Amino acid sequence: MGFRIVHFADLHLDAPFAWANPRTSGQRRANRRRTLERIVELAQTERADAITCAGDLFEHDLVTPDTVEFLRRTFESAGRPVLLAPGNHDWYGPASPYERTAWPSNVRIFEDDDPVAVDIADGIRLWGVAHRGPVTPANLVGRVRTDGDAVHLLLAHASETGGLAWQEEGKQAHAPFAASDLERCGVDLALLGHYHAPRDGERYSYPGNPDPLEFGEDGERGALLVTVGPDGSIDRERRRVAVSEVHDVDVDVDGARDRDEVSARLGEAIRGMGGCVRATLRGELGADVQLDLRELERAGEGLDGLVVRAGALTYAYDLETIRAEPTVRGQFVRDADAIDDDDLRRRVVLTGLRALAGRDDLDVA
Repeated sequence: MGFRIVHFADLHLDAPFAWANPRTSGQRRANRRRTLERIVELAQTERADAITCAGDLFEHDLVTPDTVEFLRRTFESAGRPVLLAPGNHDWYGPASPYERTAWPSNVRIFEDDDPVAVDIADGIRLWGVAHRGPVTPANLVGRVRTDGDAVHLLLAHASETGGLAWQEEGKQAHAPFAASDLERCGVDLALLGHYHAPRDGERYSYPGNPDPLEFGEDGERGALLVTVGPDGSIDRERRRVAVSEVHDVDVDVDGARDRDEVSARLGEAIRGMGGCVRATLRGELGADVQLDLRELERAGEGLDGLVVRAGALTYAYDLETIRAEPTVRGQFVRDADAIDDDDLRRRVVLTGLRALAGRDDLDVA
């Protein structure tokens, strides 16, 4: 059967979910706790020998004493070693719960930004490294120096820089390294965290965040079941552990004649869905249609949360006729022609025409 590890990262307990109302944000935070319990249950069901976490387990500046006690109790109940490598959101320091909490004896927290080795089984050595602050520009992975014939695993919160195309847009690189560093340092498999998109390289794996944080996330994220065979072979399988449901849906409102028709189309589009939904309205409405996005979100009764955004919504103004008018709004449209960016010009014109008409639903232009 070999030695089995359940690996996860980037749970972000106590994340704020600032976009949501208090009820929804509270539910999403509760779901993250249930997800950790499912990770522990997975380890027990699969008879895993250890659980590993590669950082961002919680939010350093937001974590509550109640959450810390939940972690302490949940890890103690795991009944097997739990190894934690702090990341940039849950970095190790004097004020960190990692240092200030009396953790159960089965919990091992890596404290140093120089890799430390732990023999977790006969012939299997796990190297762990910690972030010591919220920003880590150094290559922590490249500091590993393996020796001997063991299978060498690495537990780290770090940014593999060779696959920039798949990394999340705008995601800051922390502890950046090249995939070639792993072979050079003798690491057979790096169990990583930081990037929320699941990704496997020849010698590394990002499990992805186990419970969705944002709308628009895709890919088979979850927990990673790693098996090291008696012959040193390594097998990786992803297992779903998420509790939250998050959906993105486009709503075609083209030609809708009033806000009730828009609301009806929205209701039809989200029918049967659960969890949190982000609905993007698309299409052209009559110039007289007046929308209140917050009002439309009432269609989400029964969901954990509904967010409605205008997206590519536009309005059927006769701009050629307006442009020819000897009026303030005619001059406004003519002046807007100087804007080179088509989308920006569209939004400026729509917002301005609605403002000149005394409309207050400017956020949907």
